Amino acid sequence: MKRCWLFSPPSLIQSTNRLLVGVFLLMLLLAGCSHPPDAHTGWPAYGGGKDNIHYSSLTYIDTSNVSQLQPAWSYHTGDADTVHHSQIQCNPIVVNGILYGTTPTLKLFAIDAATGQHRWTFDPADSTQQNSVLRFILNNNRGVTYWVHDNDQRIFYTVGSYLLAVNAVTGKLIDSFGQHGRVDLHDGLGREVKDLYVTATTPGIIYKDLYILGSRVDEGAAAAPGHIRAYDVRTGKLQWIFHTIPQPGEYGFDTWDDPIAYKHIGGANSWGGFSLDEQRGILFAPTGSASFDFYGGKRKGANLFANCLLALDAATGKRKWHFQFIHHDVWDRDLPAPPALVTINKDGVATDAVAQTTKHGMVYIFNRETGQPLYPIEERPIDTNTTLVNEKIWPTQPIPVIPKPFVRQRFTADDLNPYLPDSSLAKLRTALGSYRYGNMFMAPGKQTMVLLPGLDGGAEWGGPSYDPETGNLYVNANEMAWLLTMRDNKPATVQIETHEQAGKRLYELHCVACHGADRKGSGNNPSLLNIQARYKEPDILSLINTGRRMMPAFGQLDNEEKEAIVSFITEARQRQKKVFKLAPKPVDSFLQLPYGMTGYYKFLSPEGYPAISPPWGTITAINLHSGEHVWKTTLGEYPELTAKGVPPTGTENYGSSVVTAGGLLFIAAARDGKLRAFNKYNGKLLWEYDLPAPGFATPSVYEAGGRQFVVIACGGGKLGTPSGDTYMAFALPEKK
Repeated sequence: MKRCWLFSPPSLIQSTNRLLVGVFLLMLLLAGCSHPPDAHTGWPAYGGGKDNIHYSSLTYIDTSNVSQLQPAWSYHTGDADTVHHSQIQCNPIVVNGILYGTTPTLKLFAIDAATGQHRWTFDPADSTQQNSVLRFILNNNRGVTYWVHDNDQRIFYTVGSYLLAVNAVTGKLIDSFGQHGRVDLHDGLGREVKDLYVTATTPGIIYKDLYILGSRVDEGAAAAPGHIRAYDVRTGKLQWIFHTIPQPGEYGFDTWDDPIAYKHIGGANSWGGFSLDEQRGILFAPTGSASFDFYGGKRKGANLFANCLLALDAATGKRKWHFQFIHHDVWDRDLPAPPALVTINKDGVATDAVAQTTKHGMVYIFNRETGQPLYPIEERPIDTNTTLVNEKIWPTQPIPVIPKPFVRQRFTADDLNPYLPDSSLAKLRTALGSYRYGNMFMAPGKQTMVLLPGLDGGAEWGGPSYDPETGNLYVNANEMAWLLTMRDNKPATVQIETHEQAGKRLYELHCVACHGADRKGSGNNPSLLNIQARYKEPDILSLINTGRRMMPAFGQLDNEEKEAIVSFITEARQRQKKVFKLAPKPVDSFLQLPYGMTGYYKFLSPEGYPAISPPWGTITAINLHSGEHVWKTTLGEYPELTAKGVPPTGTENYGSSVVTAGGLLFIAAARDGKLRAFNKYNGKLLWEYDLPAPGFATPSVYEAGGRQFVVIACGGGKLGTPSGDTYMAFALPEKK
């Protein structure tokens, strides 16, 4: 697989575009503006700014000198958990020369952005601190949010189920916010969810004196609703809520066939974060699927506002417009990232637009104010055949005509990995004989299906970058097929159970999707085999109660149920003989699903490589003015395959890129642990550096002390890679 691009002379394009940018800025000045509305020279918010375009107007580092880039400083958090694969997914922000980020154990820190010198650290688990958060879910954290008014400077971020407000100068909780510095995200959702999993992995966004926040919830049947909420930045009081699962009398309520579904169904949560048109006061909120992800028999209908881009009045939370990308989702096609707010010159007219990337490999582009598509979108019929009882597949799905998909969306037997040994290919072909495969909208069933794009995209949570100079949108993507198999959920068949019997039944109901029927783990989820050698039983119970990173909490289970699960997975033979006694409790029929899934399994070869042909990770440059693809190249490689003469394959990647006015696209994200710089005009690789651990995060680019810096969190831990504790900064050599 060769790297390829549509080539235009970069020097000519670069000179012309810089001239146009200069003329544009001069026109702004002559029109009475003291400075451009957003110079993009710093990194004050997640994604670089509220427009979420991941763009820097700095030009200290450019195509002519990027080869001289070198480490400037490193900051070590000191709390990586190499045994349990800790991660850092944080895109740090930089405000007034101070960089704010988070650590693997969710400590918040402030350091000098030019030197990496430590200022302060807030530890939510430090019991010596007044009003500390003593128990919390160890969720992934992708960033923090800054707010200032006069001398009041605050950092907001989520620790477990708590939204915290921390003084940005002292690193102390602000006691007047919420309950002694924190707001419980279980509160204010309109129904009892105290035992359900509610957290936030992506930071919220500031509009005036409001802090607007989405959430991450369970993806199983016992999920909290993913309503979007706005809080007063000073007091923490709830100011407005948008019901992503509409209630009686609200728009979209009739898209759920069961009139009481809103009381029971969860999900439809905006976990990927927001973009904000501050001038117009419009919040853009992408949402995920409704729970349960892969069976919709308890939630028939189109299911608004799941799988939607919502345009909300940021001041009130009122809906302005919406677009649903997947009707009645049974493929886990969450919208993975906030959209990019862009300006498109189409047919000679400049239009402020919003561009949304998706896990199934498409870019949808809308007028920012009206929601009108700027390129045609067709409702195309799909196969509605299903073997699952009471399921009802929606008959059409919306597909953009332009731009074309940036990843493959079909799989055939001819698409198997050609670099595998003949014996491995033979095993895969034999397996395919019992699988279903073809298009991306086959209904899940008990016969295994090959799902491409896979459950982790296409596009993922990093989101795209957008270059105002060229009009190019840069999308890094995964091209990994997954195997999806549904199974019958087995109710208790005996009146009196042992802990072993009950534990096995409950494990199959709540745990098998992530850890597999054989307990060997699936997807990015760890093996539970011999877990008793790594954890003590009280620690396992604590994990079940609180969750960790991708694992939700199971507060809805009784202690007896949790203990039965522990006895099953730890193979505690004596305890397994104990009689299982469970007090009678109300049965929620919406939680009694007839089907579950067997696990999150990637379609891999016996050697552990993707079973499909390369590329497995890509970057695509798409010109939004025309809708055409400009260039495409691979992202990442397997060194052992490269050594055998295999062309660069790309790898799975998580995190995003930053595009700069200096002609560069910076990105880590790949599992091979490199930070790379590409020529943004043609996709040529110009520079790369081996990080101390993979950077599954988005870089931050900013100016400090007269220098341009590129900083990346090197946390590793994902995809079986080593964990790290480093934030690493790069800059050109200092002038002497």
